[in-house]
Amino acid sequence: MHPSVGAGARLEIDIERKAFRAASGETLEVLRDLHIEVEENEFACVIGPSGCGKTTTLRALLGLDRDFEGSIRLPGTEDPRVGVVFQEPLLLPWRTVEANVRLALPTALRDKNLDQLFSMLGLSTMRSFFPGELSLGLARRAAIARALAIEPGLLVLDEPFVSLDEATANQLRRMLAVAWSERPMTTLMVTHNLQEAILLADRIIVLSSRPSRVTGVFLIRIPREMRSEQVRSDLMRSFREKFSDHG
Repeated sequence: MHPSVGAGARLEIDIERKAFRAASGETLEVLRDLHIEVEENEFACVIGPSGCGKTTTLRALLGLDRDFEGSIRLPGTEDPRVGVVFQEPLLLPWRTVEANVRLALPTALRDKNLDQLFSMLGLSTMRSFFPGELSLGLARRAAIARALAIEPGLLVLDEPFVSLDEATANQLRRMLAVAWSERPMTTLMVTHNLQEAILLADRIIVLSSRPSRVTGVFLIRIPREMRSEQVRSDLMRSFREKFSDHG
């Protein structure tokens, strides 16, 4: 099974079953009756227990794993550009930051002015740097710039701030929020960090343990710029009241 288009404005993921064959020969069921919807230009975060199948879901969405029962419908009536940010930056070490970003551009955007994007992500002075000269945090910024530069109709992120110290991670979260607000797009991000989800998301999708399914959805309609520390604390409390078994 592979992703198709024609779902209208929203992203729809329907995975009836996804299983792996363990080395012992045993069948390990990872996903069962998983249904996810993300509305047009909505920022959704997926959270759930470690190993529940969050990354497996993204791999199916991206067409990297087609061995599942179900269907995936991408937003729009034509193939959308899909920007992807993995946990590892995956920058080509022999190309500069700018060359890595431009490598992803489609022909129609080949001569795109990237000044504003690099400025928003704090990369203006590092365009000529090579990946080996960057910290992990800066490399992650470059990976985010590469995903946003193509002007995606769908943005997919797999724990893009993992393994960073909290100060660096929080800086990148806010940079992403600013860049996203400049050009909203349908977004699905996997995270294990509830505070991160509450800072960024319009919709938090909660998954169960394996075989994973959606146990509930938590909607946030407060604009990101109004999510003060107190507001986020109140949202955290409301979330935990609704999902008492989620840490």
